[in-house]
Amino acid sequence: MESQTGESMAALSEGMERMEARLEAAAALFERAAALIEQQESERTGEVRKIVAAIDSGREAELEKKLEAAERQIAELRAQIEAKSETPAQSARRTVPAATAQFLAKQGISTLEAVEAGALDAALNGLSLEQRIAVKAQLLRAGVVS
Repeated sequence: MESQTGESMAALSEGMERMEARLEAAAALFERAAALIEQQESERTGEVRKIVAAIDSGREAELEKKLEAAERQIAELRAQIEAKSETPAQSARRTVPAATAQFLAKQGISTLEAVEAGALDAALNGLSLEQRIAVKAQLLRAGVVS
């Protein structure tokens, strides 16, 4: 009898091992099926998964150097602009229309470097108000009068 119980115990344990292996295989299939269902659900709902990108540190350092150089150049250009804007009358080109220059020359104003307000008003006295305004506007644009 002991041999029959030993044999039945061996058969029972062998059967249990087979059942355990089948259950493990079924669990693995179930996990794969669940993963596929989740993937299909996320595709259907439009869910976006987390995207991870690797950054090339060499390229990043190169771009940072270029950015610093560009910022330095911008700062230099701004400094140049500020320096020029501090002395606009000295460095500005003084060009007056030929008709205005001839009219002022007839009135005794030959140099446009420094026109006195009194002399200008005396020279423009014979013109109408609109003409005086136009001549003064041209002189202002040219940087002759401030």
